[in-house]
Amino acid sequence: MLNALKPQPADKILQLIGQFRADPRNDKIDLGVGVYKDATGLTPVMRAVKAAEYRLWQSQMTKSYTGLAGEPEFNSAMAAMILGPSPDNGRIASVATPGGTGAIRQAFELIRMAAPDATVWVSDPTWPNHTSILNYLGMKQRTYRYFDTESRGVDFAGLISDLAGAKAGDVVLLHGCCHNPTGANLTLPEWDEVAALLEKTGAIPLIDLAYQGFGDGLEEDAGGTRLIVARLPEVLIAASCSKNFGIYRERTGVLMTLSDPSLREVSQANLAFLNRQNYSFPPDHGARVVTTILMDEALKADWKAELEAIRNGMLSLRAQLAQELRNLSGSDRFGFIAQHRGMFSRLGATPEQVERLRAEHGIYMVGDSRLNIAGLNVKTVPILARAILAVGI
Repeated sequence: MLNALKPQPADKILQLIGQFRADPRNDKIDLGVGVYKDATGLTPVMRAVKAAEYRLWQSQMTKSYTGLAGEPEFNSAMAAMILGPSPDNGRIASVATPGGTGAIRQAFELIRMAAPDATVWVSDPTWPNHTSILNYLGMKQRTYRYFDTESRGVDFAGLISDLAGAKAGDVVLLHGCCHNPTGANLTLPEWDEVAALLEKTGAIPLIDLAYQGFGDGLEEDAGGTRLIVARLPEVLIAASCSKNFGIYRERTGVLMTLSDPSLREVSQANLAFLNRQNYSFPPDHGARVVTTILMDEALKADWKAELEAIRNGMLSLRAQLAQELRNLSGSDRFGFIAQHRGMFSRLGATPEQVERLRAEHGIYMVGDSRLNIAGLNVKTVPILARAILAVGI
């Protein structure tokens, strides 16, 4: 049987990690992998997470299974964080998932169960795993324009033009904030126009919210999602705790559906069914850590303060890099870096220029020129700026 298996294409980011590790240069810079790092290159355990884990260690009496949907307190706490302190719980069905990727996978599975002929519209570009999972599941997909390669901002006119072709029952995948891989975000007025278009076409939004708190603030980053939820009858939300709580390896996420209250029970039953088919009970440790933090005012305040420091640190690196490039080039053509949000920006470099950055300067980024701002520090920013100009970007 196993001799019938075919080799699978290597994951480009994992390949990049391997290349970086094998590079003997001491001055190499990793801007490829999508993980937050502090100025020392460490992905730290947040203070509130450490405190919550200690409380769990002291109080937890069992490691027995949780429920198929996860613990209700976690799902409720996540709904309040994403949708505001008083969400309409009568509309919400939700399950805990193994990270944001697990939430996306379960969302696609739910769409395939409910509407097997639906087309899923994804931004061009998008996180590669979106299209990879859709291809694996054999689901229909189309792209809509998103990134303007000239301005390095959102091609909003192209987005609206393309999404006007979505049909009732189609699904439009939207990045809630901190677009991956470009860093270019919709404004609230643009979110409002997208909501109006979805109302008109009858297409259903699926919001991937992986970076809440990394862009303009915890509340601000949820603004587009909340606007969509307020205006549309059906919404899917896949959210991750990997970045904003720094618990990548704990695989903590949530999938929520919002619909007419009459559909809540059947939606919840189908979400639990999918969990049972794919992994039975979701991971619990990270979910309990998050719940402990969100339900304790002191821990929550400390977590918010550290998250805000992380966010401001990335904004400071963006501003420094944009200024360094302005000083060296004598132009403002890299100003978009300071305008982008989250961990990523897409430089607009060619694959050849990206390869030159690696070969000549020891700077690693994804081939589409997505760079992880959080991989920089105040000392490496000038090095990157000089290298960018040296390869002709």
